[in-house]
Amino acid sequence: MIASAGFPFDLPATLVAQGFSLRPEADADVPFAMRLYASTREDELAQVSGWSEEQKSLFLAQQFTAQRHHYKTQLACDFHVIEHHGEPVGRLYLERRETIVSIVDIALMPEARGKGTGRFIIEALIEAAAQTGRGVGIFVEKFNPALHLYQRLGFTMVRELEVYLEMERVSTPASAS
Repeated sequence: MIASAGFPFDLPATLVAQGFSLRPEADADVPFAMRLYASTREDELAQVSGWSEEQKSLFLAQQFTAQRHHYKTQLACDFHVIEHHGEPVGRLYLERRETIVSIVDIALMPEARGKGTGRFIIEALIEAAAQTGRGVGIFVEKFNPALHLYQRLGFTMVRELEVYLEMERVSTPASAS
């Protein structure tokens, strides 16, 4: 169980039974976090012509460092690694506020995507947040394939930004049982 700011959260039993676990991120996880970040930008960078692989790698490293610095210095995040049978396969960064739990980042390695893992985690977050009277929020890139998942799970757009949609799933008495 992870807990902070009065918000306990466990991975759902379905995932635990499949060998998934959640643990705090450590400094030793930074190389994995960089590989994970790069995997989320592969499609985008495939469209860039005229850059060598070295230039793409340098760009990704710069972007990862800037994002990480922002998360570490501007947000009150809890950083967690999602593991499968002890091997890191993803990350879950949460910011707990008074009325909302914000999913700052949830990402899985390509081989772990599309199998329901993210959906199970988000559903469990929705339930845990509801039990404390909170909703769940997320910023999602407009072209992110997971946008459809968030919509199916009841997230609605709060506002549209240049590249992102701010979405929220409010806590309702029915879900706060």
